[in-house]
Amino acid sequence: MSMGMTALTLYPRAEKLLFVMFLVMYLVILLGNSTLIILTLLDSRLHTPMYFFLGNLSSLDICYTSSFIPSTMIHFLSKKKTISFTRCVAQMSVFYTMGSTECVLLAVMAYDRYVAICNLLRYPIIMSKALCTLMVALSWGLGFLNSLTETLLAIWLPFCKKNVINHFACEILALVKLACTDISSNKITIMLGNVIFLFSPLLLICISYIFILSTVLRINKAKGRKKAFSTCSAHITVVTVFYGTILFTYLKPKSKDSAFDKLITLLYGVVTPMLNPIIYSLRNAEVHGATRKLMSRHWFWTKG
Repeated sequence: MSMGMTALTLYPRAEKLLFVMFLVMYLVILLGNSTLIILTLLDSRLHTPMYFFLGNLSSLDICYTSSFIPSTMIHFLSKKKTISFTRCVAQMSVFYTMGSTECVLLAVMAYDRYVAICNLLRYPIIMSKALCTLMVALSWGLGFLNSLTETLLAIWLPFCKKNVINHFACEILALVKLACTDISSNKITIMLGNVIFLFSPLLLICISYIFILSTVLRINKAKGRKKAFSTCSAHITVVTVFYGTILFTYLKPKSKDSAFDKLITLLYGVVTPMLNPIIYSLRNAEVHGATRKLMSRHWFWTKG
């Protein structure tokens, strides 16, 4: 069984421009996140819990965007915009796994910042390699479990003959709406999954930063407060961009053009993975130092 994509069938001229735009954004995502992963692996100064989590976040962003951007770009250029049911389910499953995992991982990174500031002397003991590995594995495991549950509930539905998805990618709600049966239970499950994996991590992040703020305000010296805040600034920015784009996408008023709404949703799905490596690299002396070290090593090899 194949599925049709109809999100931009009324705007064929815009598709070539969108192809170029998404190609550039995808290359930026691959380059930025791959560079961060390589730096965290090669530079011993970045072998810390924060950069271990950051490396996983970059891997997530690459997998997340790779699950839908290449196929979306192919659809922009092809006349026959179809995808097999198996590929559609696989795309949806990867998309959902990575999104759910990222929510949990951002909460884990907030806990790391909480320990780094509120329990500085015990930080190396608490944030041991075993605990960091366990928390990352838990993040991936919970994301996969959530995706598996939603995917199984979706593929067991009976589908109608006209399997046309009014979207750019195989989004789970767009898929279940094609079913020839009542999907209220699926909608409730999707809503519960979104609440658990979106707002529960956000609540934990907020609690962590309440404790962080309380600790920072007790620091007497302004220089100490500034240094403490600087260690959290990148994570706060990433969380703000991540949840800000989600809230904007789902809470903004719907326009009369449904294709425009879907394009905005798709664009905002790409924005966060593209900005994450930029945010963590900006004004980060450790990343700058690791980059210079890698570049000088490359220059030495090429000259030698």
